[in-house]
Amino acid sequence: MAKRSKKYQAALEKFDQTSAYSVEEAVKLAKETSTVNFDASVEVAFRLGIDTRKNDQQIRGAIVLPHGTGKSQRVLVFAKGDKAKEAEAAGADYVGEKEYIDKINGGWFDFDVIVATPDMMGEVGKLGRVLGPKGLMPNPKTGTVTMDVTKAVEEIKAGKVEYRAEKSGIVHAAIGKVSFDGEKLQDNFQTIYDALQKAKPASAKGTYFKSVAVSSTMGPGIKVDLNAIEETK
Repeated sequence: MAKRSKKYQAALEKFDQTSAYSVEEAVKLAKETSTVNFDASVEVAFRLGIDTRKNDQQIRGAIVLPHGTGKSQRVLVFAKGDKAKEAEAAGADYVGEKEYIDKINGGWFDFDVIVATPDMMGEVGKLGRVLGPKGLMPNPKTGTVTMDVTKAVEEIKAGKVEYRAEKSGIVHAAIGKVSFDGEKLQDNFQTIYDALQKAKPASAKGTYFKSVAVSSTMGPGIKVDLNAIEETK
């Protein structure tokens, strides 16, 4: 087991690791136990009772957080003609066609999200082996393959986050920064929780939300009381 730093050990002393806390308390503790010297992200991890080996239990989507994530997303849009102009007007950082495909093949990744119009996916799809492992491939389920590039870019800039269940059934998502006030972090948490609740597969059996934890970047995880989440709805 890796040796923990003194800051991390001190953070662990601020709460009871065996206890589960309300969302309000967990968020407060995540802020207090941040161990880094920068404005760390606050993240949530949901462990779901799903079997991701089954196609109908693969959860993936995107949601606009009411208070954003505190991070400015760099958006690359693959589009032609008028759609390219729309993307530029909406605030996309990069807009183009083959020239950006060539740049990515050359190792360029100075962007966070890709949006593409459907007619560009034939070319963008060729980047699957490069973009797929990094989770950057546009997908209709997350609203990043669309003709409405204005809406897509504006939502991403406003704080849209994508979520996807890993093989183990865990969904990780950022809900803001340590500098956010607690209420904003709670609102963002609840928004993602509600989205996952709605995304529950009909074929999923047993307990759906198995556990939830909140943490800051490189900080300890604080368990959330699932019953307390239900009460805030």
